[in-house]
Amino acid sequence: MASAKDAREWAHHHLRGIGDSLYTPFRGVDGDDVDWEAYRTLVRHCVGALNHPLLWCTSGIAEFWALTVYERKRLLEIAIEEGRAANPDVVVQACTAATAAKDCLELTRHAQEAGADIAYIQTPMMEAHGGQGVLNFFRYIADRTDIALGMFNSPSSGYVLTPAESAAIYEQIPAVCATKEGAFRPMASRMLHELAPDLAVWECDKTVYRAGWLRDGIVCPAQLGTAGYLFETPERRVFSEYWELIVNDKLVEAMDHARESGLDQFDLDMGSWFTCYPGRPDYFTHWGGAFKYAASVLGLPIGEYPHSRPPQAHLPAEAKAQIDSAYRRLGLVEV
Repeated sequence: MASAKDAREWAHHHLRGIGDSLYTPFRGVDGDDVDWEAYRTLVRHCVGALNHPLLWCTSGIAEFWALTVYERKRLLEIAIEEGRAANPDVVVQACTAATAAKDCLELTRHAQEAGADIAYIQTPMMEAHGGQGVLNFFRYIADRTDIALGMFNSPSSGYVLTPAESAAIYEQIPAVCATKEGAFRPMASRMLHELAPDLAVWECDKTVYRAGWLRDGIVCPAQLGTAGYLFETPERRVFSEYWELIVNDKLVEAMDHARESGLDQFDLDMGSWFTCYPGRPDYFTHWGGAFKYAASVLGLPIGEYPHSRPPQAHLPAEAKAQIDSAYRRLGLVEV
């Protein structure tokens, strides 16, 4: 675990590789219970079978808004227990976002005590008074904890920090060492790097890695919150092979690999089900049911209740058919 004063040095050395954002398997009537054994299997698969070096816990894909504080704590504890058993050096990242600063503080303190390496705070989803409000939120947490902190700048919050606002948080909160930029606006990330050159930036727009931004130091050598386990299997590690080419600055080879392996086509074939609900197409979402259905196609356990908890809708048959077809075309499942 990185302390607040060591956070930036720690991030420079340890935020590297593919970081898997874990879904939450549910069971019972209406998914009221968590399938803890299925979750343990997922962690072992990501860290052990796939050898991915980072975990991203209780965030958007995990449906943090639908989990109790107890469930979020226990999910993190299991990720640490199972992840470190498979790889003692795995980096465990805890998302501790909450609408109330006091709940976020409780979760961040727990992450610190449980042995997580860093806690990420998504821009508050309720009543954030712009960048100043987000800064106030971070200061409240940082003043009461001693763990590395990261920003999670997602449009699902309803408010996206400007580069200047993110840089101000970085400047004023020494524990802040990293940011996941989830708004798909790469030029804003470039501007943020100009304002805060030592901040570890991960950009969701994958094209920037092919454009040499890692070589130029604009982004860090980590995929901090992807679902990389949905893009490969232990027998066919196409995503890991692609990422290795990127980090070794073999950009032409990486682009060739993405085209020839089918990864680029897979993105097109999957469509937007992971992040877009057709009934509200203007809103960026993390559709938990879509991620879990994709996992089930690969044979991963998702619990006896395969849907998201309320308020999310059930995944329609059209989405399932499209996801099935995408995986068959990529060759990760049998035709």
